[in-house]
Amino acid sequence: MPGEAGIGLDLCDECLRLPRPWSRGRAALLYQDNGRKLVLALKHGDRYDIARPASRWMQIVAGPILTPDMLIAPVPLHWLRLMRRRFNQSALLAERFAQLTGLEYCPDLLQRCRSTRSTKGQGLEQRFAIMQSAFRGHPRRAHLIPGRHVLLIDDVMTTGATLSASTDACLAAGAAQVSVLLLARVAKAA
Repeated sequence: MPGEAGIGLDLCDECLRLPRPWSRGRAALLYQDNGRKLVLALKHGDRYDIARPASRWMQIVAGPILTPDMLIAPVPLHWLRLMRRRFNQSALLAERFAQLTGLEYCPDLLQRCRSTRSTKGQGLEQRFAIMQSAFRGHPRRAHLIPGRHVLLIDDVMTTGATLSASTDACLAAGAAQVSVLLLARVAKAA
């Protein structure tokens, strides 16, 4: 996964050349075929039941990056998008993952401080520009971040723009280290 030293299989040149602010990352699935169907069913098909087995798959692949003092947080949705969708799929995954691992979980560690337009169909540079400064540490939870290893959980990574902006917010709030865990990731053909 991008950001992981020595790992580069299934990645295109564009993905390999991008520096990532997180230190380590893992994804349970590739965002193609059944992996894509599962993510879309969870995200847009109200299939909450997928979160339980999906978080188990995530636990299996996350083993090498987990630390006992890790603080788990989902990538947040803006409150307007949350109202439309009625739930945050990343929070469902993160909560189940925390239950499986026994690690500390903070559902609102980060806050999406501004609404962003959809990045669907946008190019790499546009996605990063849209997501820049979209997140911050939640004012009531900021005291939990300094010196901690934060594990950000999201459903899918395409370019990494959302995860980069989320990671930047954690680091700005004083996190010692940030790792990322995904249900699925897009891998362009090399």
